[in-house]
Amino acid sequence: MTKLAKHIFFLFFVLCVGNAFGQRGPYRMGPPRPSYYNRPPNNQNPERRVENVKVNYLRTRLNLPSDQASKFFPLYQEYQQELFNVRKLKRQNNLNAADGQEQVNKELMYENEIVQIKIKFNNAFLKVLTPDKVSELYKSEREFNDELVRQLSERNNRPGPPQ
Repeated sequence: MTKLAKHIFFLFFVLCVGNAFGQRGPYRMGPPRPSYYNRPPNNQNPERRVENVKVNYLRTRLNLPSDQASKFFPLYQEYQQELFNVRKLKRQNNLNAADGQEQVNKELMYENEIVQIKIKFNNAFLKVLTPDKVSELYKSEREFNDELVRQLSERNNRPGPPQ
């Protein structure tokens, strides 16, 4: 699991650095990006910017009526925050555990907490959304994460602008 923590750290590091060296102006090529790719203000930290882009992406993909959206998105933010907190503890465990058996036991405990959070919020999501929309939520999250990784790897492997 330390590989996962390293990949997550690397992802956010590349996002921070990539923003400083991202393509702008005349070098940008290709069709215009959909509205959910619009960048939020640069005064936000990278995690917050990614989170905002993800929420906009989900808002577009789920196409919820305003009454459902007003119930769903606060619940979704709480879900994301709880997962983030447990994953943070899990990363710290991977970095700080001295005893191998203790580390494995805590790793399993954190994995169990993550599953329990997902079960709890899946039930809460089903009270607000239809099962099809919940399924679309999970599929859209996976697609967003895959696209984020793809773009970051492209950004990392991209040659500099022409001189």
